[in-house]
Amino acid sequence: MKKKHSVRRTVFFIIAVWLCIAVGVGLFWGAKGYQMYQDAASETTIEEKVDEIRGREEFTSYTDLTDFYIEAVKSVEDRRFEKHPGIDPLAICRALWSNIKARSFEEGGSTITQQLAKNLLFTQDKKIERKFAEIFAAFDIEAKYSKKEILELYVNTAYFGSGYYGIYAASTGYFGKTPSELTEYEAAMLAGVVAAPSAYSPDVSAKLSSERTRQVLYSMVRNKVLTQEEADRIAEPYL
Repeated sequence: MKKKHSVRRTVFFIIAVWLCIAVGVGLFWGAKGYQMYQDAASETTIEEKVDEIRGREEFTSYTDLTDFYIEAVKSVEDRRFEKHPGIDPLAICRALWSNIKARSFEEGGSTITQQLAKNLLFTQDKKIERKFAEIFAAFDIEAKYSKKEILELYVNTAYFGSGYYGIYAASTGYFGKTPSELTEYEAAMLAGVVAAPSAYSPDVSAKLSSERTRQVLYSMVRNKVLTQEEADRIAEPYL
């Protein structure tokens, strides 16, 4: 019995030590991230960046996006977009576990709001302090803009590969159509390409682009936006 108690105390002690380390690391990088956000916002505020984006000739409003494209983006990028306050703890934990297994820093668990924050204020470099900076910026963005405005701004600032920034440039560049004219398959393709434009751009690899598009359709089925039969119908002509 004494041996069992000793083992339990040892386990609890180890857990407590790791929790303290985790809290300490979080506070350290959190402070660095907050300073990074403050520095970025002092140069150009979020409101100034938003006004600049909305003033662009090719700016596409939310009402000019198809419902299918909107649902595709949310399904593949941030399925709890409508519910979270800017960050998604479940997505962060899932990404952390994936990174631990892969022994790399490939996934960040970023929400659409965090990705918008990165597009508005930060570089694309994968730095720990930048991830924390995104969190502070995301809370600020969510406090100032509606979910529709956030998604609208996100698709107007995202990089779609082949030199196309924003949904209008990508839509006209890849397909010769405005965003409101996209087919369901084309909309799913553009929703998927943003994750890795250098790989998923149809100009780079038609095969990888097609595989990624099917992943987007599968995510829409998983999130009950489409039935499997509907997803198969959309993908079938391109198989």
